[in-house]
Amino acid sequence: MSKKAPTSARSTPVDVWKLGRGEFEDRVATEEPLEIRLDGRALAVTLRTPGDDEELAAGFVVTEGLVSSVDEIDRIVAVADVAPSSRGNVVDVRLVPDAARRVSAAQSKLAHRPSFITSACGVCGRGTIDAVARRAAPLPDGRRVAVSRITELPDRLREAQAVFAETGGLHAAGLFDFEGTLLVAREDVGRHNAVDKVVGYGALGRALPFSNTVLVVSGRAGFEIVLKAWIAGIPIVASVSAPSQLAVHMAEEADMTLIGFLRGQSFTIYNGRHRILDPS
Repeated sequence: MSKKAPTSARSTPVDVWKLGRGEFEDRVATEEPLEIRLDGRALAVTLRTPGDDEELAAGFVVTEGLVSSVDEIDRIVAVADVAPSSRGNVVDVRLVPDAARRVSAAQSKLAHRPSFITSACGVCGRGTIDAVARRAAPLPDGRRVAVSRITELPDRLREAQAVFAETGGLHAAGLFDFEGTLLVAREDVGRHNAVDKVVGYGALGRALPFSNTVLVVSGRAGFEIVLKAWIAGIPIVASVSAPSQLAVHMAEEADMTLIGFLRGQSFTIYNGRHRILDPS
């Protein structure tokens, strides 16, 4: 085998053998743990694709309800005082003093230990749906979006998936306006991480809530995706795959438009048909 290409933050070279082709060098998506701290205290460890870690941390604390607004975040810093093997994989969300005191007082009443989140699950160990839903504001009806705009979005998201094109191993979340313009796209091994990065992008840019936008996700639309979108104020969520029963239930509670099986010129509306212009 030839000398391997260098590992990038988001993909890693591997030697493979393929039927009909033999040996060659391929690339796989990088998956590493990111420890998220809140004012120096370990909060969670999530398996993610490196990159946009500040957005991921910001999106996580916003969608988990640990801050009531992004104004409670002072800054997000990479932690260097860790073991060499962990460098680049620890971030600390520093809060403004009032928020720090509130969060510290709340955490002191609980037996706290960091939670471990896999790349497949964004809300493992969460409380009841009613408890998390109370944090989300009602979604306005807003404008309607044309069917022709909706069907264009998966191809536009795929064009922005540079690492997926290289590895075939990443999920993506893309936020579009109602004219079909891509506002932001993020990739990650975890569906929920990709969405947290999009939400974090909005939080750090003081752009929340994301009214009159469509969130497109490359995998299935699970409950955690709908929840994060609701908290971010996104009225329409579209997936190239199926939603879960719990996702449909939450979309009904949020009055969110939930679309599944968005492929080619076809899609299925599971809730919120009133936001889609002239569906046939």
